[in-house]
Amino acid sequence: MAGSPDLVRQRQTGQVAAANIGYHDGHQYAAESERLRKARLRVEKAIKEKKIFTVHGPYPVIRRLLRARGWVERKLPLNGRQLKNGGGDEQGEAVLNPPGGAQPSLGTAEPLQHPCGTAHGKENKEEKEDEDKEDKEQCSEDSEDIHDLMSFLVQDQVPNFLWTIRLSSVDQELLPRIEVVNRYPRLAALCTKEGLCQSLQNLSWFEQVDFNTFFPRCYRLGFKDEKEAFIDDFCLTAARSLLKLALQKGGDRPVGTEQPSKPDEVPPGPCSPLYSQLVEEALEVCEQHLGVLGHQDIDRKTPSPCRTCINWDRFLPEYYRVAHEGARLELGREQQERCQHLLQRLEEKLPQLGIEGNLNIWIIKPSAKSRGRGIVCATRLEEVLELVQSCASPPEGVCEWVVQKYVERPLTIFNTKFDIRQWFVVTDWKPLTVWFYQDCYLRFCSRPFSLCHLEPARHLCNVSIQKQYKTSQPDPRVPPDKIWSNKQFQAHLAWLGRANAWQRVMVPGMKAAILNALRCARDQVGSRKGSFELFGADFLIGEDLQPWLLEINSCPTMSPSSVVTRQLCANVQRDTLRLVLDRKDNPTCSIGAFELLYREAAVSSCLTVGLRLMVTGCSLKKPQPAKHRSQDKSPTTGFLPGQRACPRCKSPGTPSPHREQENTPAPQGMQKTWDTETPPRGDSALPVLEGLTQQHPAASRGNESPVLEALGGCRDAPGAPCCWAAPQLGSLRSGSPCQPPVCPGGALRSQPGLRQRPELRASQPARNPPRGWARNRSKSAPP
Repeated sequence: MAGSPDLVRQRQTGQVAAANIGYHDGHQYAAESERLRKARLRVEKAIKEKKIFTVHGPYPVIRRLLRARGWVERKLPLNGRQLKNGGGDEQGEAVLNPPGGAQPSLGTAEPLQHPCGTAHGKENKEEKEDEDKEDKEQCSEDSEDIHDLMSFLVQDQVPNFLWTIRLSSVDQELLPRIEVVNRYPRLAALCTKEGLCQSLQNLSWFEQVDFNTFFPRCYRLGFKDEKEAFIDDFCLTAARSLLKLALQKGGDRPVGTEQPSKPDEVPPGPCSPLYSQLVEEALEVCEQHLGVLGHQDIDRKTPSPCRTCINWDRFLPEYYRVAHEGARLELGREQQERCQHLLQRLEEKLPQLGIEGNLNIWIIKPSAKSRGRGIVCATRLEEVLELVQSCASPPEGVCEWVVQKYVERPLTIFNTKFDIRQWFVVTDWKPLTVWFYQDCYLRFCSRPFSLCHLEPARHLCNVSIQKQYKTSQPDPRVPPDKIWSNKQFQAHLAWLGRANAWQRVMVPGMKAAILNALRCARDQVGSRKGSFELFGADFLIGEDLQPWLLEINSCPTMSPSSVVTRQLCANVQRDTLRLVLDRKDNPTCSIGAFELLYREAAVSSCLTVGLRLMVTGCSLKKPQPAKHRSQDKSPTTGFLPGQRACPRCKSPGTPSPHREQENTPAPQGMQKTWDTETPPRGDSALPVLEGLTQQHPAASRGNESPVLEALGGCRDAPGAPCCWAAPQLGSLRSGSPCQPPVCPGGALRSQPGLRQRPELRASQPARNPPRGWARNRSKSAPP
């Protein structure tokens, strides 16, 4: 029955649509099957070649480079806490920021926060945009879907390579099974300000180097002894600064300011005899300190003269008036010469005198924070102490704050302060192996350098700090992104006429500082074979072009903040993979800008206590019991049956049945047994006699033991060898006619109570022979 035209038309349209759907479904199914087949082949090859990797954190360059090498990624989920904190590292500078822009909590109080609270949120947002931009720029010919599919296929595989921003983001049961990891555990001794300060104090135990030549002196304010040492150092530095001020602007001119003082700011006061006495007190305390540096107080029982020679409660306020308020200072010609001569003598003893300046500025840092958070500068002692006391008391053994001498005389570029971020890689701790990266970059501040103003924009070069001051431009010649490469810096040095300073002074100084820091801290770092880590060290350059180590960061940031860092960060990640992966298969492959800084000589492992040492030898035959031999003794001659007198010493002895083989050497094991001081235990049943000691002819001849007589003791020649050869002890013969074991002290005499231990049996292991036998054996003269 034929249907209506509309119904027929609908059926035809449905059939065409179904055919089209089936065609598209079949084509899509074939494409999916082909994609799955390729994914399986790549996964099987990666598993066979052990090329499964995992990446945690903002490292798109690492992910792209590994995929280009044929590696397959296994994506591991992060737990809730790590996602909330962003997987950041409290010891490093690179921190994966959470989506909301909140700063990760480090468990320490933050009483000093920059007032620009919204700037941190803006900063985190910009960093996140940079990371998203990097992810979009990945040069991969495969879509992300196939990588997700391959990641699903290797979920049951243990990764062979892990690059993570923090170890705590990885399952601790899975972590030991991963062959190569880019992080070392327990880096607090190297990568926290407190740990580095403590580690470098032990440098003298490893190298004959004074850490004060490359690390500004630093104190942990959480420890009483170091806090008192800081107070002493602050006072002594104030006295030296006063002498510098006296030389710099003595007479009736205002002192203590970098710029000419304005009349409305510092009213000129009349000269006072107090200020003249102030210079005398500074000279006195510096003379006393110079004596301490020369160990002249080594036998002094009184307190340090630096604490008792002047009243610091009066001296410091007067010094503040001279240094920071521009008070006038009266100085005579004789005092000027004394100041100059004393400062020259102090310069020979104090390697940091050149960086101190005149204002006695110190920088206070949280011990375990990064990115410049909580760092402030102070010029007065009470400011530093109030800061420490205002914090909640930390747990015992934990220091929240460190104070470090601020470098008041840094090298500046266009009157702008900068520091250097220098990378290096440690591929092994035992033996220590370090690789130095030859490229680095400079970070500039946002405002001109000035010691009269201590805001972070002028003194902290951290990128995260300077992002808050993007509108500030210190000098048109400074790049807008405030980053230079080391190539640009070398060109600037050449323009200054110091072209050789980079290769001859700065680079060797940075290498030495890095190596010394690693040597001090390596015993506290968790060493793991097959692992490595990329570190970022921060250096400041002084006016004399000497580098000063500020801190060492684990897991340095790889998020590009400029055109320079975009290229350099990508290069250092590429070269790091070449160093730790490609070089294993091809030792001659290119490792980019890395160079070997130090490789410790392999030291053979020492023998440890507990090894089983053994000396083997021949077993001894069981001798005849003493009581039976005494019963068989002849009453007239004193000889046992079958014995005859020794032709030399007339001692009773029985010739060996192997007389014709006298020249045959003794068994090697037996010779070793008698040549040692304490022969080894064996299977011998030779009894150990209680009370057997070395006797001399002066000893009593009464109660002679028949056992000792049966052993053939030599009666007439004490210490001489006896040629006896008892049938029961024939295996003790040394091989020559008259060189058997020596009679201990000549004639063996008995002592009251000398008897065989009843608990010894032939089946038990033999006791050590008496020590006297071995000594007499070695001292005996040839027959």
